[in-house]
Amino acid sequence: MNKLETHRFSSKNILFFMGLFLLIWVVSCKKHEVYPIEPVIEYKDFIKIDNGTSIDNKGFLIINFTDGDGDIGLETEDTLPPYNINGDYYYNCLIDYFELENDSFVKIDLPFTFNVRVPYIEEDLANRGIKGEVQVEVYFNNINSSNDSIRFEVQLIDRALHKSNIITTPSIYVKKHL
Repeated sequence: MNKLETHRFSSKNILFFMGLFLLIWVVSCKKHEVYPIEPVIEYKDFIKIDNGTSIDNKGFLIINFTDGDGDIGLETEDTLPPYNINGDYYYNCLIDYFELENDSFVKIDLPFTFNVRVPYIEEDLANRGIKGEVQVEVYFNNINSSNDSIRFEVQLIDRALHKSNIITTPSIYVKKHL
C-alpha cells in the first residue's frame, strides 16, 4: 500500500467515526415527551365481542393514558393500605356504568363492579414519562333493564394516588334480544 492509499483509508475511517458520532449525538439529543405527574386519559374505543347469540353482552373498553412519573399499575400483592381490598384505592381504574333513561344518562349501581386493577409497570420504564393503552373487558348487558343505550365514565389512579381526569365514552347501543 502506498502513502496515498493509506491516507485515503484513514480519511474513510475518520469520516465513518465522525458520521457515527454525529448520529449518536443527534439520537441522544432527542427530547422525551414531558407529561404531568397526574395520569391523563382519553377515550380510544369500545369494541363489542360477538358471542354468537346476536345479543350484546361483552366488550373491550380501550383508553389511552400518559403519566409524567410513570407510576401506573399495582402488583397483585399490593393489598396493604391504601390498596387494601375494602379500601378506596384497591382498584386503580374506576369505571361507572350509565344507562339512557328518558333522554338522559343515569348512573346504575349494579351488584358487581366494573372497576379493575391495572397491572404494575416496571420501574425501569417508570423513570421517565410514559404513555400507553389500557384495555378492560366488560360485561355490560343489564338483564333487569330494557334500556338499549349505555356509556361508561373512567378514571385512572397512579401509585402516588394522583387521579386522572374523568372521561365519558360515547353512547353505546346494546342489542338486548333477537
